Amino acid sequence: MTAVLPTPSLTVDDFRAERTRRCYNGDKVALTFSDAEMERRLAALRAHMVAADLDAVVLTSPQSIKYWSDFLYTHFGRFYGMIVTADSTCTVSAGIDAGMPWRRSYGDNLVYTDWNKENYQHALHKAVTDRVDARRVGIELDGMSVQLYRRISAEFGADAGTVDLVDVSDAVMRVRMIKSAEEIAVITDGAQVADIGGEAIRAALQDGPKREFELAQIGTEAMVTEIAKRYPDSEIRDTWVWFQSGINTDGAHNWPTTRMVQPGDILSLNCFPMISGYYTALERTMFYGTPDADSLHYWEVNTEVYRRGLELIQPGAVCSEIAEELNGIYADAGMLGYRTFGYGHSFGVLSHYYGREAGLEIREDIDTVLEPGMVVSIEPMLTVPEGMPGAGGYREHDILVVGEEGATNITGFPVGLEANVIG
Repeated sequence: MTAVLPTPSLTVDDFRAERTRRCYNGDKVALTFSDAEMERRLAALRAHMVAADLDAVVLTSPQSIKYWSDFLYTHFGRFYGMIVTADSTCTVSAGIDAGMPWRRSYGDNLVYTDWNKENYQHALHKAVTDRVDARRVGIELDGMSVQLYRRISAEFGADAGTVDLVDVSDAVMRVRMIKSAEEIAVITDGAQVADIGGEAIRAALQDGPKREFELAQIGTEAMVTEIAKRYPDSEIRDTWVWFQSGINTDGAHNWPTTRMVQPGDILSLNCFPMISGYYTALERTMFYGTPDADSLHYWEVNTEVYRRGLELIQPGAVCSEIAEELNGIYADAGMLGYRTFGYGHSFGVLSHYYGREAGLEIREDIDTVLEPGMVVSIEPMLTVPEGMPGAGGYREHDILVVGEEGATNITGFPVGLEANVIG
C-alpha cells in the first residue's frame, strides 16, 4: 500500500502542535493467527459489550492488546492502548515505534507524539470519538495505576459525569481463558520447543559442569532457533531460561547466576519459550550426581503430588478442590510447610513482566471450574531450607489441555530419577 508517513517540513510550532499522526509504513505482515480467529475473539468481546451496554472498550494491558490485535507492545515508560467498538478496532501506540504497531496489528492504528505529556490519553479519546458517540466505555482497571486512571478519566469526561468508565478486567480475562484450536496449536508448539531447550541443557551438563548462565544461554539458543524455524515471520523476543543450582533452587523465579554447578547439587531446569507473546514452560528437578536418601525422599513425594495433580485436571474439576487434595498429600508426608506457591496456572498471553489470567490458578482461593479449551499447568514445589538434609527446591511442571472427556498432557520431557540424574 502507499505509505502514510509524518510530514517532514514542519515549523517548530506545527511540530509541537501535532498530537497524533498516522504511520502506515510498509505493508501489513503475516500475523500469528488467521483473520477468522481474530474476528472470533472480537465477537466474544463485542458480545460482552452488548450485555454490559458499552459503546466502546479501551484496552490497556499488554495481554489484552496482544489478544485482540496480535500486537505486543514494549512499555519502556510509554503507554499503549486498543479501542474496540461495535464495528472497528484501532491500536494506539507511541511514536517511537513508528509503523511497526500498524504492520503487526489487526485493524487500524493511531500514533501519539511525545511532546505533550497528555497526548496518550488524548489519542485514546480521539480513537473513540472518531468512531462512536460513547457514553459508556469499558476500561481495564486491574493493572492500571491510580495516576493513569485519573488522566484517562479526566480526558474522557468521567470526572464531569459525561461518560461512565466501566471496569471490564474480569470479563476480558474470562474471555481469554478459553483457548481456540489456533491458540492451542501455538501453545503445543511452545511445549515442544521447551522440551528441545531442556534436552540441549541436559546434553550440555553431561559434557561436564558449567555455570548457571552458560546453561541458560545454551537452552535459550536452542529454543529461539526452533521458534524461528517454526514461525519464520514472527518477532523473536522474550524466550528465556532460569537454570538454578544448589541454594539458588529455593525460589521458582530465581534468575541464573555465575555459580558453577558442583557435584551433589540439586538443579532446577526451567525453559520458557515465548511464541508471539504466548508463554509455555518446562520445569524439572535434576541432580548433578546421585541424590542422597533425604533428597530422594523429598523428590519422590513432590513427584507423587505432581502425578496426582495430572490425574485431577479434568473438565468439571474445581481449582480450589484440586489444591486442597494435593495439600493433603504433602500434609500426610509432613511436608506441607515446605510448599511455596499454588499448584498451577493458566496459559496464553503472559510473561514475567505483564499480567496473567489470575482467575484460573490451582489455588485454595480460586473456585473456577475447569472447562474444555482451558490450558493449565501442574507444578508443585517444595523448598527445604539450607542447612537441612535434602535442602533445595523441588519442582516439576507439565502443561495440560482440558478437553471434553479429560485432559491431554503436551509436555514430553521425562520426569524423575532415571532421566534427570546427570553424571
